[in-house]
Amino acid sequence: MVFTTPVLNYAQLSPILIVLAGAVIGVLIEAFAPRNARHNSQMFISLLSLVSAFAATVSIRKQAGVDAAMNSVAFDGAAFLIQATILIIAVLAVFLIADQENFTALAAAIPGSQEERESLQKDLRVTEVYPLTLFAVAGMLLFPIATDLITLFVALEVLSLPLYLMAGLSRRRRLMSQEAALKYFLLGAFSSAFFLFGIAYLYGYSGTITLSGIQQSIVGGSGNDVFLLLGIAFLSVGLLFKVGAVPFHAWSPDVYQGAPTAITGFMAAATKVAAFGAILRIFYVAFANAEWQWRPALVIVAIITMLFGSVVAITQRDVKRMLAYSSIAHAGFLLAGVIALNKSGLDASIFYLFAYGIATLGAFAIVTLIRDAAGEVTDLNRWSGLGKRSPLTASVFALFLLTFAGIPLTSGFIGKFSIFSAAYQSGSTAILITGVLSSAIAAFFYIRVIVLMFFKDPVEDGTSVVLPSALTAIAIAIAAVVTIVLGIFPAPLLSFIESTAFFIR
Repeated sequence: MVFTTPVLNYAQLSPILIVLAGAVIGVLIEAFAPRNARHNSQMFISLLSLVSAFAATVSIRKQAGVDAAMNSVAFDGAAFLIQATILIIAVLAVFLIADQENFTALAAAIPGSQEERESLQKDLRVTEVYPLTLFAVAGMLLFPIATDLITLFVALEVLSLPLYLMAGLSRRRRLMSQEAALKYFLLGAFSSAFFLFGIAYLYGYSGTITLSGIQQSIVGGSGNDVFLLLGIAFLSVGLLFKVGAVPFHAWSPDVYQGAPTAITGFMAAATKVAAFGAILRIFYVAFANAEWQWRPALVIVAIITMLFGSVVAITQRDVKRMLAYSSIAHAGFLLAGVIALNKSGLDASIFYLFAYGIATLGAFAIVTLIRDAAGEVTDLNRWSGLGKRSPLTASVFALFLLTFAGIPLTSGFIGKFSIFSAAYQSGSTAILITGVLSSAIAAFFYIRVIVLMFFKDPVEDGTSVVLPSALTAIAIAIAAVVTIVLGIFPAPLLSFIESTAFFIR
């Protein structure tokens, strides 16, 4: 047996290594720093790590097209765009996480116990959420650039495990938060098992775990097609779970509602970007020549996901659950870009992911501002008349809702138009018709919330709009500006994506 010395391109891997280094430093701060000095130190290290990783990503952009780690990691144009999107969203998410009002004082305390009451009286802060966020971001950065199935699985677990923990850290409604974390963990474990099962079948089919090797086996047609179909099916289950596509969506509403709102926004935006980045690479590279095997099933999943998310969202009376079902519908829209399987589909998907991720984070940031004496208010009935009590807050939230609905002059309209155009070019007429119909249905419940805020009388129920912290205000302002700018002047970003996005095959 001959030992082969691994050849690694550390420049290409530097964004991931920088974020991991920041996470390790965060763990050391938790272990050795005085409690009263941890919060500011952790926030500084987190932001420094993410900004440095973004700078590293930009600096190596011209090197795109390089195999970074012996056919396990590839840094190409699409990888650069996806990683940059994840890091931008992560920086804004840290701004929201810095508002410790969302998080429990002591994560290990039993809800309602004397230990929890004492920790609340002492105003303790859960600062370990910062290194957990960095570990999750590191997994998200690796997930869309992995080019072999084992690396892909490792990245999936690295991004998922911190999220399972952070979902249970809500300061109020502790039992609901812990229930959400448990559901997310158990269902995530099942999806990981399906993912591994798919890897086994694909290895049995092709004799390799690299995406390029699987693609060559499909072109050669020398393997057992049953193994290929089973491998694609089981691998897709694990991936579709992460994006909340029907019928693998059951965790989304409960986790979105129970998790701390800052973590919900981070999950809804960054996880979807990373997961769809991986899905695009797998289907565009490994399974591109087997499209007739998987496209019909994925078309059905996309259609059901769009319709289900849009219809069920109408019945929701909790704003976070409504946004959860909205997220499910958007997963269906994004699957249209995967089904298109052309350059337009790749470009449109990346633009949509950026626009949707920024708007989603902004929407959840607004939710953190509506409170009463018991904390956040997510019951939509109590948002009645919000436009009269706080016109600016309601207007910004309405902007994000109009973006989700795909109304012109917002980034959502450009994203939907681009992705449906790509689907139409590929001949997916059913996707186009269903997407337009689902968007019309979705517009109903988005506009219903806007009517509730601006055209209903305020309810005297003790709710108020708190002044956002400086960091939260910055996150909301950036999200709103990006949403408007991309709706009015999308051409520069679309052109940049078109000239940059490609996959190494």
